[in-house]
Parts: sequence; C-alpha cells; structure tokens
Amino acid sequence: MGHPMSSQLKTYLKFGGATAFILLLLAYLAYTGVQDSKSYYVTIKELHKMGDGVYTKRLRVAGNVQPGSIKRTGTHVQFVLVEEDQNLSVDYTGAEAPPDTFKDDSQALADGSFGHDGVFHAKQLQAKCASKYAPKQPGAAPAATPAKSMTQVQTSPAERAN
Repeated sequence: MGHPMSSQLKTYLKFGGATAFILLLLAYLAYTGVQDSKSYYVTIKELHKMGDGVYTKRLRVAGNVQPGSIKRTGTHVQFVLVEEDQNLSVDYTGAEAPPDTFKDDSQALADGSFGHDGVFHAKQLQAKCASKYAPKQPGAAPAATPAKSMTQVQTSPAERAN
C-alpha cells in the first residue's frame, strides 16, 4: 500500500502547473503579437508582381506623392504614390491626420494592405519633405562652417618660439 502524497508536494505541483500555464500563455501572446505587427517592405514594382499573396500580408510601400493627387476629407486621404514608372493609388484611413510634411512630391511611406480593388489601404502614413533631403543643386552656396575654437587653432613650432 503506497503512502499518500504529502500536502507540500501537492502545493508545489499546483504552483508549478500554474506557472507553466502562465509562461506558455505569455509565449503564445508574444508570438501572435509579433505576427500581427510584422510588415514587409516592398517597392511598388514588387507589389505589382506578388500575385495572390499580396492580399494577405501587411505591407509597407514607399514612393513620392504625385503632385495634384491628394484628396483630403478630415483624416481620410486619397493620393497616388509614384516610384520610377510605377503608380499606386493609396487610401489612408488612419486615426491621425497625415503629418505636416505630407504634400506634393514628398516622400511617403504607407503601412497597410493591398485590396482586391487595386488600392493600397493604409492605416499608418509617414512623410518627409522632399526639399530637405534632396541633393544640393550645383552652384548652391555651401553651408557656413563653424568658427574654430581656441583648442582647434594650432600654431607652428616657429611661431611658438617667438
């Protein structure tokens, strides 16, 4: 006849089981959270070549905003992204208004999904001013160089001897 399990061992087993369950639950939540937030960066050309898989993935697409294509209605914005000879219609319905730097010819990054309607449905939108990041034009005046501090001014040994 076996002896009954001690109450202390039962407590350890219950605690260990509960701890294991919580750790498995946290691991599952972490995994699904990463899967939900994962997005693939693609060019407009790559997007058009993806086939049916394009409709199931969360994507990020960048390009320049086509001049004259922006149509605003509150925080809802429709516009066209251009990359080389490729165009992409974008429908942004995020909670926040587009940033101030979002305007014609600005570089924009749309995060969302591509719909069966041929329109990219963005939930997030980032933009940066094109002129700020454009290469310097030939003949443009160089930026002023800062004055040297006293520690940067060097004298030759002959000058120090005098």
